[in-house]
Amino acid sequence: MVKQPYSQGRMLSIVVPTLNERDNVRALVQRLDDALSGLDWEVIFVDDDSTDGTPDVIRELSASDTRVRLLQRIGRKGLSSAAIEGLLSASAPILAVMDGDLQHDEKALPEMCGKIRDGSSDLVVASRYLTGGDFGNWSKGRRLVSQIATTLAGKLFGSQISDPMSGFFAMRREVFQSTMRKLSGIGFKLLLDILLSMPRGFQVAEVPLKFNARESGESKMNFAAAWDLVFMLMEKRLANLFPARFLMFCTIGTLGLFIHLTILRILYGSAQLDFAAAQLGATVFAMTSNYFLNNHLTFRPNQRRGLRALSGLASFYLVCSIGLVANVGVAQAVFNQQGAWWLSGIAGALVGAIWNYAVSSNITWRT
Repeated sequence: MVKQPYSQGRMLSIVVPTLNERDNVRALVQRLDDALSGLDWEVIFVDDDSTDGTPDVIRELSASDTRVRLLQRIGRKGLSSAAIEGLLSASAPILAVMDGDLQHDEKALPEMCGKIRDGSSDLVVASRYLTGGDFGNWSKGRRLVSQIATTLAGKLFGSQISDPMSGFFAMRREVFQSTMRKLSGIGFKLLLDILLSMPRGFQVAEVPLKFNARESGESKMNFAAAWDLVFMLMEKRLANLFPARFLMFCTIGTLGLFIHLTILRILYGSAQLDFAAAQLGATVFAMTSNYFLNNHLTFRPNQRRGLRALSGLASFYLVCSIGLVANVGVAQAVFNQQGAWWLSGIAGALVGAIWNYAVSSNITWRT
C-alpha cells in the first residue's frame, strides 16, 4: 500500500461516540490533554441526541478549546454508525476511536500513534488479551460473552488479532478510506467490521490495554448488541451479498411464521373457526409480534417509542394491507385445492413477507 507522508499540521483525530456521557466529557478532554502533550490532536464527540445535556457540555468546551468538536445526530443511533460519521469528518492523517466512559486508557494513544508514524503499522489495536492488559472490573458474564465473540470471529474469519472486539484502536486514514464504503455500520464493534472489510497489505499491531473502572454511565453490552454482532458477522460471511438488517428481518420473519402456524392451529384446529377467519387472525397476530421484534431489534436505530410505537404499528398494518390481502387470498386458494392448513398458511405468509420488508424499511421505520 502507498503510504502518504505525514504533514506538519494536526496529527491525530480521536472520535468518541457518546450517549448520556455528560459527567465524563470534561474528564476525558483533560486526560487527553495530559496524555497527548506535544502532539497536535482533536477530539470529535459524536452524540446520539443525549437527553442528559451531554451536547451542551461539549459545546461549552469547544467554545474555549478549538480541539474539541461536536457532531450531534438527530434520528440516528448506533455506536458503529456514529464512529463512522465522526471518522468521515476527521481532519488528521491518524484516526482513533475510543469510548466516552473513561474505561479506555488514553495513555496508550502515544504508543499507538508512534507505531503508525514510524511506518511499522497501519492499524493498532488496544488489546485486553495481551500480557499487561486486563478487563478491569468487568463481570464474569461480560468477559465470557467477549471471549465467545472473539473465538467465533477467529474461527469464522481466521483473525490473528487477539482482541478483534476491542473498541479502542488507531489507524492510518488510508485504512479507513479503503473500507468506509464496505462497512455495515451495525452494532458497536466497528473494529471487527474494518478488519473484515480492509484489503490485504495493511500491517496490524496490538498494544496492551488495561481497562479503567467505569465512573458513570451504563454498559452498552446487552442482548441487542449481541444480536447486532451475530448478523454483522453473517453479512461479512456472506460477502456482503445481503445486508445485516435484511438478514435480521428474515430471521424474525421465520420466527413469525412459527407464531403464525401456532395461532392458526389453535384458531382453526381447536377453536374451529372458519379457515379464512383463522388465517386472518393468525396473520394479524404474527404481524403484530413481528412489528415489535423488528422495532426493538432490526430497526433499533430508528426505533419508535411511546405513542410513536403505536402509530408505527398502525402504519405497519396499513402499508402491509396489500400483503395481508394477498396472504389470505393465496392461503385460501391453496387450502381449497390441497386442504392442508399448514401448507396453506406457509404459502400465504411467504407472499406477504417480500412486501413487508420493502415497505416497512422505507416507510414505517424511515428516518
